[in-house]
Amino acid sequence: MLPLFIHAAVAQDYPDYLRDESRRTGRAEAIAFPASATEVQQALDLARQRNWPVTLQGGRTGITGGAVPEGGLILNLTRMQRVLGLRHDPDDDCFYIAVQPGLVLQELRRQLRARSFDVTGWSTAARSALARFQTAPPQFFPPDPTETTATLGGMVACNASGACTLRYGATRDYVAGLRLLTADGDTLELRRGRERAVRRQFALTTTAGRTLAGPLPAYTLPEVKNAAGYCAADDMDLIDLFIGSEGTLGVFTAIELQLLPEPAARWGLLAFFPDEAAALRFVRASRSAADVRPAALEFFDKRALNLLRREREHLAALAALPALPPAFHTAVYLEFHGAEDEVGAAVEATAVEIAASGGAAADVWLADTAHDLEKFKEFRHALPEAVNRLIDERRRRAPEVTKLGTDMAVPDAALEDVLARYHRDLAAAGLDYVIFGHIGNNHLHVNILPETPAQYRQGQELYLAWARDIVRLGGTVAAEHGIGKLKVPLLEVLLGAAGLAQLRAVKQIFDPASRLNRGNLFVPD
Repeated sequence: MLPLFIHAAVAQDYPDYLRDESRRTGRAEAIAFPASATEVQQALDLARQRNWPVTLQGGRTGITGGAVPEGGLILNLTRMQRVLGLRHDPDDDCFYIAVQPGLVLQELRRQLRARSFDVTGWSTAARSALARFQTAPPQFFPPDPTETTATLGGMVACNASGACTLRYGATRDYVAGLRLLTADGDTLELRRGRERAVRRQFALTTTAGRTLAGPLPAYTLPEVKNAAGYCAADDMDLIDLFIGSEGTLGVFTAIELQLLPEPAARWGLLAFFPDEAAALRFVRASRSAADVRPAALEFFDKRALNLLRREREHLAALAALPALPPAFHTAVYLEFHGAEDEVGAAVEATAVEIAASGGAAADVWLADTAHDLEKFKEFRHALPEAVNRLIDERRRRAPEVTKLGTDMAVPDAALEDVLARYHRDLAAAGLDYVIFGHIGNNHLHVNILPETPAQYRQGQELYLAWARDIVRLGGTVAAEHGIGKLKVPLLEVLLGAAGLAQLRAVKQIFDPASRLNRGNLFVPD
């Protein structure tokens, strides 16, 4: 008899849990919805007894197929959604919040704004920290993936980032502590600054007293925004090995996150340019600004704006904004965070740069309230929604096709050349596409939109060719979405066969049966 939180009729009763936002669909023998670490351990015990692989799931918002099961047990953590406590560190005057991995980002934000939590089970120290928190300046958790229904566990597993990574960095920068279960049910507790590698050797002790030790991978990761492969560096903090490991090394049961004081002001600018060259001149100028740098710097090419024009009637997010005039060729979105006077001065300086780059003051939309800023964020979110709607239409005619979304980042000097190559190669292939994304980090998403299986294969070949060249330039094949199951060949392009062997060796130490998230990052032996 299965425990009450584990269910066997997955395809019949829980079909949505066989897929994620990648549009890939899998299969599973059972699904578990644990609400505690004890229940996670029971589910892992059952998987070992039945020799099942285990696929970890959060909000299933990922687009690389990482949460899609390939048999065995689905371990869905969305019922582990409690805030476990607060901590205040007087040395750095910082607040830290402990959460279960299934808590959704937008719900964390809501509770932080309300400064109200369910304190059942909180320690005396946590309740004392809450009293201080309620009288302190407002606090926030900076990472901002486009999809705010992502869970915190999923964000840590993929080292999620987003538009404001330019200023605040990725999720890794805010993870202060982790509690996790290994595949065989042992518990590891990690605190930032406490467990460190010695050069490239690590040793960790479980709460049961067992030592897990071995070499870290020897590769050098690219010096760009990166979310591909296990983090590895000399003398590194060992908590970072698990952040971005895509659920292949353990199951998070508790996460402690650092909070920052809310900026007094947040303003957004959506600037439209008559051509792409003018937009790129403006991007360069914005990144080299000496005063307040943007918190976010986003890009929309001509084809992206055209898609939004065509999809306007289908997307509620666009109805709240003016129609895009035909003269708007390329767009750049910026956010500024800081004191009111700093943000005001930054916006004025930006207006001057827009004009100097070839834009016009009349072609700029400004958001200086939270309500208007949310409209701009919805505008940004509307583009991937429009892409998905278009692809769903095309799949009705050709079920084999799906979008091909690149996630590559390049060194600063290569930005213009790589963007020109994307346009040139796609035009030569006759493929439909849009380009948008985090240009502040030289991290653009090319979404190839095939109409036939032959075009899909063409797009795959282009993607692989670009990846090889971008790696040669010092870039990465995955800057924020991770590898999952769909981008496994690209990780070998980045790390080579030797690098993949080193990843497998690390996984073997924590998960000898290769049970957790089998198929993510690399094909199992």
